[in-house]
Amino acid sequence: MRKRVVIPLIILALLLAGGLYISTFHLEDVRVVGCVMSSEERVRSAVIEEAPMGNILLLYLKNKLKPIGDIPFVAKMDIDFVDKNTLSVTVYEKQVAGCIEYMDSYVYFDRDGIVLESSSDLKEGVPCIDGLELSNWALNESLPLPEKDRFNKILNITQLIEKYELEIDRIMFTKENEIILRHKQINVELGDGSNLNAQMMNLKSILKGLEGKNGTLYMKDFNSDTSTASFKEKQTKK
Repeated sequence: MRKRVVIPLIILALLLAGGLYISTFHLEDVRVVGCVMSSEERVRSAVIEEAPMGNILLLYLKNKLKPIGDIPFVAKMDIDFVDKNTLSVTVYEKQVAGCIEYMDSYVYFDRDGIVLESSSDLKEGVPCIDGLELSNWALNESLPLPEKDRFNKILNITQLIEKYELEIDRIMFTKENEIILRHKQINVELGDGSNLNAQMMNLKSILKGLEGKNGTLYMKDFNSDTSTASFKEKQTKK
């Protein structure tokens, strides 16, 4: 009879000791790296909120079963232990190609035209599109745009911007459906888009030579055969 009593007590003691040990893994610090478009503070808050009873071990197991999601511009996160009270979170962001202004916010999309997020902030380094109108949209779905030809041009432009690492603030269209890019204080006129590959491939080096200037770069006649481009500086009023 005595052995029957002792064994449950030993098990209970082990469980209590294990529970006490697990409780020492209390989350006190979250170190976040990899945030550019996303908010470091929002990532940190989301991780802390998901920790059951503020416990690192329980959070780690929970995240393995169901990864933390629904954080704007975040594709996934890797969570690792630093010590018993500290986590390291590496953020992998969604690839943003551009955005369209919609009411009082900006709708961000990827290089395939899929809606990623909506934000009241215009993110630095993301080209904003002028000349497109949205009537509605849904997350993780294609942008519902009636001007398919124009939108295909936009996707081509955003892909080339990424490929050639160009710094473009805005993509605009004239009434004649011609393309104008905005780089700081310079408007770049590209024409109807029939020579985009050649134009975009050479644009970075041309803009480098115009750094700090204000005016218009004419590249309508620039193609793989004729490297014709001219710049007209904006005259300042005296």
